[in-house]
Amino acid sequence: MASRLDERTVARLVAAATAAPSMHNAQPWRFRFLTGERLVELYADPGRAMPHSDPDNRALYIGCGAALFNLRVAAAHAGLAPGTRLRPEPHDPLLLAAVHLTDPADGPPQDDLARLYPAIRQRHTSRHPFADKEVPEDVRAALRDGAALEGAQLLFPGAWHAETVLDLVRDAESRDVTDPDANEDVVRWTRLGLEADTAVDGVPEYAFGPRRRDGKAPVRDFTGRRPVADRGTAAFEHTPHLALLSTPGDGPADWLRAGQALERVLLEATLAGLATSLTSHALEDRELRLLTRDPGAGTGQVQMVLRLGYGPSGPATPRRPVAAVLDVV
Repeated sequence: MASRLDERTVARLVAAATAAPSMHNAQPWRFRFLTGERLVELYADPGRAMPHSDPDNRALYIGCGAALFNLRVAAAHAGLAPGTRLRPEPHDPLLLAAVHLTDPADGPPQDDLARLYPAIRQRHTSRHPFADKEVPEDVRAALRDGAALEGAQLLFPGAWHAETVLDLVRDAESRDVTDPDANEDVVRWTRLGLEADTAVDGVPEYAFGPRRRDGKAPVRDFTGRRPVADRGTAAFEHTPHLALLSTPGDGPADWLRAGQALERVLLEATLAGLATSLTSHALEDRELRLLTRDPGAGTGQVQMVLRLGYGPSGPATPRRPVAAVLDVV
């Protein structure tokens, strides 16, 4: 018979899960641990949805998928075998996944997951300039393989395709200027002044990075027209290294797989010494999102645009306490 799982161990697993990235650091997840079943359930938190930027909850699912992957990694590091089911109860749309934490002898080896554990705390979104330095092909191959393990595809676009993606990002920025409601979600989830020092969610001003004085790196400006003291400007890359994460389908289960693939890629990149940032700006409008696909194949659904390079890793951003997101029953 499996031993009872210590609640402190479960709390550590959930703490690792919540280190995952999510759109505007909204942290749209909740967890429930069923003690007798050694089961961790992952729920969407609809109160943290973004009706303007993410009306279909696609980004919400991706963020929860990233948290799910971290949970799997942390469980493997703790010597547990995480058996995962996506959307186990169709009648409960908020229940996104269930993870059965078994003893190692009851499941396959999890060494490939466990080795990623140190990167969970090292990974931070960087909105700073990256060096003009190529990402080696062996690193790119490892990142592609990581995405494939989670049922997704990672594409490093050629020059023409990358320029198209950057044009779409700029198009999205221009649309925001003419849309009076465009910054509603950004304003809600950014933390300025004293609020940045006490926040447990959202993007604090110290994580905004400098304003872009030059360059083409797709870095969202979270300030809008609001003043931020001592922020400064910087020249960014003229040829940023982009990667597109895609899935074959475009439903909730695909978004959860995309989130897991995204986090695996980000952790692999972190261990390889890369800094990373994400942009969903051109993906928030379905018309623009379709145009980001591989122009040659024209297949797959782009779920995230990644920017990779060598530079500052970025600061840690706040997280809600585990007690606020975990229920034990």
